[in-house]
Amino acid sequence: MKMKMKTKLLILLIGASLLTSCASVKQHKLEAHDQQKVTDQVIENQRHLLLRNTEGKGFGPQSPRDIELIFGNNSRVFNAAPLSMEMNLCNIHFHKNAEHKGGEFTKYAGNGDGHGYQSGYKYSGHLTEAELTNYNAEICPSNHGSLSPGDTIEVHYVYSTAQVKPGPTLGSCLSDSIKNPQLRVETQIYVLVNDKKARDFGELTQYGVKNNLHQALGIPIDTGTPIQYAGSTTGPSYTK
Repeated sequence: MKMKMKTKLLILLIGASLLTSCASVKQHKLEAHDQQKVTDQVIENQRHLLLRNTEGKGFGPQSPRDIELIFGNNSRVFNAAPLSMEMNLCNIHFHKNAEHKGGEFTKYAGNGDGHGYQSGYKYSGHLTEAELTNYNAEICPSNHGSLSPGDTIEVHYVYSTAQVKPGPTLGSCLSDSIKNPQLRVETQIYVLVNDKKARDFGELTQYGVKNNLHQALGIPIDTGTPIQYAGSTTGPSYTK
């Protein structure tokens, strides 16, 4: 996993990339029950069940992380993935709020709905009133909410050692020839602002072929020194 810090994003063009999709997009408004956040006890119970169901089974470390913590105690050993420039881009997607705590994203969004939505971390810096001006249309609406100026998103540019090309899901990172490729996730955390001078999301998610490999061409190189850690991902499916 490779992380970089904040850059601003032009909200008017969000979702312009064909590869980047809103999770579980449905064209209806968020219902009242989706806005409720579960209690600390619910989260504690979920963590207990997760520990009980995975203990001793050999799983590697998993996201999310406090990326400002240097040390860990997971004893699983596996090789680091190659550099992304030596792999194929296979998918781009994003999550509302930062999965990882660190840098300028340390404001806890709350426990969320208990199913992985509405939690994470928000931008803890300052935005101007103009940047927060309401946009007169729903942005990426789904049954889990929508996006607004001031929101944080974490964008994952996923790379695979398999001979694949970019596609709409993490299943695109696998092939019939290899079901256990090495993966690398290049990550950027963006703040949405209503500002035509901010970066264009369509440009940030451009992709193409470079040196005979599929590559993301718009990942910023001016958002800080990357933080890298070894970890695992869920693959095309996950347990809620």
